[in-house]
Amino acid sequence: MDAFIQHLQTRLQQPLPGKEAQFRMARTFRPAIDPQPGQASLAGVLALLFPKNGEWQLALIERVTTHSGDRHSGQISFPGGKYEAGDGILMNTALREAHEEVGVAPKVVNMLGALTELYIPVSNYLVYPFVGWMDHAPIFQPQWSEVKSVLEVPFRVLEDPETLQTTDLHLPNNLTLKDVPYFNLFDKVVWGATAMILSELLEVSA
Repeated sequence: MDAFIQHLQTRLQQPLPGKEAQFRMARTFRPAIDPQPGQASLAGVLALLFPKNGEWQLALIERVTTHSGDRHSGQISFPGGKYEAGDGILMNTALREAHEEVGVAPKVVNMLGALTELYIPVSNYLVYPFVGWMDHAPIFQPQWSEVKSVLEVPFRVLEDPETLQTTDLHLPNNLTLKDVPYFNLFDKVVWGATAMILSELLEVSA
């Protein structure tokens, strides 16, 4: 097994950095809200690593902006979605959704472990992130009704301090969020829950 993957696997079995790492990429005034027991919907997302051009890459998706009912439409996220009873466990949710959204079959993904769950107040989801890897670069087949594009991000780009920036975000309903930390990936703004999960993944991989 590749040394980077072996290191990740080992670290994911140890105590995780958790909310401390996640909240480095949260807005300074974002409250640390926990869902009421039984009130939040459950979701699973997949941080998928794969080799390409001699280095490890991470798959992210750009969601379509017209998907009705999606409070995160148009944003950059991990493949993933809502838990369904047939999934059994949340890891299977992440794998099923990755299959549906980007065409990666669960049988080709080697699971390494889980990161810390994260509650998203705006959509009332409790998200469980899982980390997996493939031994070859996939041929992505986006679900065009939900996925505008797939971002293949070299891991070294995530590790570059210059990738971390802040900006004012202008959201619908004339809402502006000031000084939001984000990852600048190919001139796309990766913020919110995705950035918070990435922050923990980066600390685990260090």
